[in-house]
Amino acid sequence: MITKVLDSFTLLAFLQDEAGAKVIEDLIMQAQDGQIKLALCVVNLGEVWYAIARVKSVEIADRFVQQIQGMPIEIVDADWAMTRQAATYKSRGGLSYADCFVAALAKLREGVVVTGEMEFEALKGDVKIDWLR
Repeated sequence: MITKVLDSFTLLAFLQDEAGAKVIEDLIMQAQDGQIKLALCVVNLGEVWYAIARVKSVEIADRFVQQIQGMPIEIVDADWAMTRQAATYKSRGGLSYADCFVAALAKLREGVVVTGEMEFEALKGDVKIDWLR
């Protein structure tokens, strides 16, 4: 079964009902039905939290994280294998460190990154990417 790895861009789009939210809703329904697996690195969950806390409030950020934790999305801790792979991507340049964890998780799970962030173009050919447009 394929694993789709979400980044903060996709989750923020979903949570804030922005462009692409319907695509993410469909992926969540597919995961709920057991058709696919969804995964998110805890580093990127932290990225979602701080993005919301900065603009709205800590309380709202906590509620959004609780909502995510109730979804059929596996929250994956960053172990050394993932951190090393993320650091390898970061050493090449062109990608934020947090986004390197998205790519590393996808690489290690032989999954697909789901994103709308064009900086992932730097990894095209190394990890599979489904573009949220």
